Amino acid sequence: MKFVDEFRDAAAVKKILPRIHGVTTQPWNIMEICGGQTHAFLRYGIDKLLPEEITLLHGPGCPVCVTPLQQIDKALQLAAMENVIFCSFGDMVRVPGSREDLLSVKARGGDVRIVYSPIDALKIAMTHPDKDVVFFAIGFETTAPANAMVILQAEAKKQRNFTALCSQVVAPAAMETILASPTNKVDGFLAAGHVCSVMGYHEYIPLAEKYKIPIVVTGFEPLDLLCGVFACVKQLQEQRYGVENQYRRSVTRAGNIPAQETMKKVFHLVDWPWRGIGMIPRSGLVLRDEYAEYDAEKRFQLHDIEVQESKECIAGLILQGVKKPLDCSHFGTACTPDHPLGATMVSSEGACAGYFEYKR
Repeated sequence: MKFVDEFRDAAAVKKILPRIHGVTTQPWNIMEICGGQTHAFLRYGIDKLLPEEITLLHGPGCPVCVTPLQQIDKALQLAAMENVIFCSFGDMVRVPGSREDLLSVKARGGDVRIVYSPIDALKIAMTHPDKDVVFFAIGFETTAPANAMVILQAEAKKQRNFTALCSQVVAPAAMETILASPTNKVDGFLAAGHVCSVMGYHEYIPLAEKYKIPIVVTGFEPLDLLCGVFACVKQLQEQRYGVENQYRRSVTRAGNIPAQETMKKVFHLVDWPWRGIGMIPRSGLVLRDEYAEYDAEKRFQLHDIEVQESKECIAGLILQGVKKPLDCSHFGTACTPDHPLGATMVSSEGACAGYFEYKR
């Protein structure tokens, strides 16, 4: 398959590994932002091929993992309502809320449906005019354009029985929060290629300059990841910092302008709580007032819910690169994919789920 097979080529991997080993002369902590990249590192065993001086830290780029607990509880509240069809991506149905998950609500008779795109949810609303259909709109900038577009389509079709429960977040704000923290361990970043395919990489240039740190836009295949690591380490060894684009087949500096304009038309930035991390300034995307009638929180008058994170789960520290999944005393015992304490163990992009599958 073009643009995939060649980036899984073992011969090419064997060529770049000696270059990484040759350039690395001191310890470096490199954080991959995206949970998909975390799983790729583990699935292909790339972490074991790198020099022992390089430590991979796993960032907060798993949208399911950082969806705030109060939004999960609001989703549970909506899904349990008699006249509601609650639509969600599959990853979300087993994420634990304060007391249960969406799958438990479904087992009790709630109409919870797994969809593969926001358009699926809108189609359900069109075919069930007697029901209120709520779509759980989560994700980073990658999903935001599609989620914004479905709101515009619902407005154009005057589909009044469709609303969205939003939990959209943006990556640069989280990266800055990590860099500004006194517990920060990150020497360099691998930025998420799919986010940058929408947003470009111009947003990262001020971050690299402010914190004097290399940021390399990277894809998801073995060769992508190794090229990203090599470029990042090379900058660190040469005491340089800046933004490099190692995912040029999908990413440009400016990004997808029409997608960005669609996002800006529907959403605006607000301070937003991240699960396990806390409030991050200007990190959340919520519906503008013009689209308030499609906001599930306003339609159903959902008020802020007081929640308390699990004291046993260290997912927040893992997402900030302070700890690793194997540092958790509950890993693989009290916390498993069947009985997760937190979202990082149940999400398909969660670091704990990756360690459970590939590194036990």
